[in-house]
Amino acid sequence: MKKVFFSLLCLTIGTTYVIAQENHAPVATPKANAAQPAMPAVQPPPPAPAEKKVDPDAGIFKFKEETHDYGEVPEGPLAETDFEFKNVGKKPINITEAHGSCGCTVPQWPHEPIMPGKKGVIHVAYTTQGRQGMIMKDVSINSDAQQSPMTLHIRGTVKPKPVDPNAAPPVPAQAPPVAPPPPQSVPAHK
Repeated sequence: MKKVFFSLLCLTIGTTYVIAQENHAPVATPKANAAQPAMPAVQPPPPAPAEKKVDPDAGIFKFKEETHDYGEVPEGPLAETDFEFKNVGKKPINITEAHGSCGCTVPQWPHEPIMPGKKGVIHVAYTTQGRQGMIMKDVSINSDAQQSPMTLHIRGTVKPKPVDPNAAPPVPAQAPPVAPPPPQSVPAHK
């Protein structure tokens, strides 16, 4: 009798679970201890991040170009460019910080406020030494302008250094000579 009751109980719970899954309804499970509080069926969504208030009179960057393509550059020397901009807003632009997407991309920016109607320059230097292949880097500019952070892009291809056909081939390093092991004394037999 116990086996029949247990089998019917399992069948009922299994059927309830399958029906609930088909209807996407939460499954009620038997409680071991009725004193435990019930868990809410649906968690409330997390609060939305506070939107940044943009000053309508704040400075506005107007760049001549936001992406600079170096084209093909040789490996070795720095690849440099200047991103020129004008403040077309009503208030000065104060640039607080600029950084490249990696240590090989180094920006320099004006530290004095760029007044409305005035121009400024973000100078970017990219280290090509040991970086053959595609250049796809970004520079982020943090400021009090309406577009903050502002992102500039550099692109291009670093070509490997040409091999000089007249140069002597590199000499492989030789291992230092190995000293022979010290002589070992052999015990005399009597």
